[in-house]
Amino acid sequence: MSRPEVGARGAARDRGGPDVAPLPGLRAWLALAVLAIPTLLVSIDNTVLGVALPELSAALRPDAATLLWVVDVYPLVLAGLLVTMGTLGDRIGRRRLLMIGVAGFGVVSLLAAFATSAAQLVAARALLGVFGAMLMPSTLALLRSVFLDRTHRRLALAIWATGFAAGAALGPIVGGLLLEHFWWGSIFVMSVPPMAVLLVVAPLVVPESRETEPGRLDLVGVVLSLLTMGPLVLALKLAGSAGGVTPAVVASVLVGVGAGTAFLAHYRRRVRRGLDPLIDLELFARPVLRHSALANATTMFGLTGLLFFSAQYLQLVVGYSPLQAGLLLLPGFVVTVVAGLAAARLARRFALHQLVATGLALVLTGYVACLFLQVDSAVALLMSAAVLIGAGIGLSETVTNDAILAAAPPEKAGAAAAVSETAYEVGAVLGTALIGGVLSAVYRAGVVLPDGTPSAAGETLGGAADVAGTMPADAAAALLASAREAFVHGVDVASGTAAVVVAVVLVTAGLGLRRAHRDVLAAGASAVDADAEPAGARHRPLVAGCERRVTTRDGHG
Repeated sequence: MSRPEVGARGAARDRGGPDVAPLPGLRAWLALAVLAIPTLLVSIDNTVLGVALPELSAALRPDAATLLWVVDVYPLVLAGLLVTMGTLGDRIGRRRLLMIGVAGFGVVSLLAAFATSAAQLVAARALLGVFGAMLMPSTLALLRSVFLDRTHRRLALAIWATGFAAGAALGPIVGGLLLEHFWWGSIFVMSVPPMAVLLVVAPLVVPESRETEPGRLDLVGVVLSLLTMGPLVLALKLAGSAGGVTPAVVASVLVGVGAGTAFLAHYRRRVRRGLDPLIDLELFARPVLRHSALANATTMFGLTGLLFFSAQYLQLVVGYSPLQAGLLLLPGFVVTVVAGLAAARLARRFALHQLVATGLALVLTGYVACLFLQVDSAVALLMSAAVLIGAGIGLSETVTNDAILAAAPPEKAGAAAAVSETAYEVGAVLGTALIGGVLSAVYRAGVVLPDGTPSAAGETLGGAADVAGTMPADAAAALLASAREAFVHGVDVASGTAAVVVAVVLVTAGLGLRRAHRDVLAAGASAVDADAEPAGARHRPLVAGCERRVTTRDGHG
């Protein structure tokens, strides 16, 4: 069959014409449900801890530095190991790695719940990051082997992606409900029953999938990648919490850059010797994958930035409870789910660059709306901004996840999934670090402290609220009024900063994906292929003289 005939047939299938592949069977959709659960739980674990910090601090009495590590060690380890675990799953089997991650995550969750010291909790959170890194790329890569037809895979990815977004939203709500009835450790125990069910059900409905000629694991590359990602992510967090560059930030950046330079040199040596590196950096030469990962990071940047200031605004400025604040933000996440499912259908009619640009434009519009927040603003303004940002996230991330998986060869599905997940984590860190850092800096510069007020009131709005409870009524009212005005001004400046970032990525990723789309069409590929891989890369073997195939135990090639 000629290339134009293949393209026409693919285009007909993508439009939903007579050549549409049969809907996957019940087992495929059960597999999707199973694969969405770990994603949901890992995402909840990213945000649920915040509401438990007061009770946790009272019970374990950590110092300020240790408390910071309780919060930060989980995403640091998770981000540092995603690439390693994605590549490891390609080698030993993605379902096998998923099972190891599920079992480990459940056991360590119990250890975290019953920790008797802050140091034990830090260690448990670090281990949760290790096992969480096994879960995320495994679930995304397995979806590629379960849903072979791209139209069905887009729908599956939309459902999977909503689990990630819903988990971030549900974390504070679930945590608030649990803490109303149980102790702080209950936020970790909640993960155990679902993980136990997954250990039984997953082997029955999820087929194994792996690279057929895996080669030896690059242990040196594993260490260097961890030493690259971990310190760089830490530097972003430290800069955000400190509101600027500190010696610790500089040291972390130097370690990360040095390790990254060593990783690149090590990668070149392995390629020259004909050995498999930890991750094939040629993946990033594919414009669709590179720009889709950038868009992924930006959507998570927008989500975590919104969560950072909106929860504080609703609770400490407007006066709602944590549960009420979570419920007010819920419509935005419902729209994320709806937009993600709609994106799977819209992708049949519109090109990747059009959907991604539209999604990022919606996120940009949401942050522009946040520029008008005031102390006495109607809550509807923030809810509208959350809906716009949620719609943009749902529209963009579904098609970018699919594009990243489609742009990589099947045997590199785990590595490609790890790229997508790493983009998520880096975007989440940037959202908190940049938006939180700008907001904190503006707050500290604008708040007016009455004479004799403890310095904690000048650091955060929450600190000001705590200090006000110990002051005379008139002084407390003056402090809170100044603190709220300074905080809202910080929200305006931080929203403007976020809008600029999103606008830059909108132009960069939108034009980059549009250029890739045109290049592939000019090379004679179909519109479907144009949103999958760059010209010349579709059938290029990753190792000279040999092209690998990935197989599943169900016989899929």
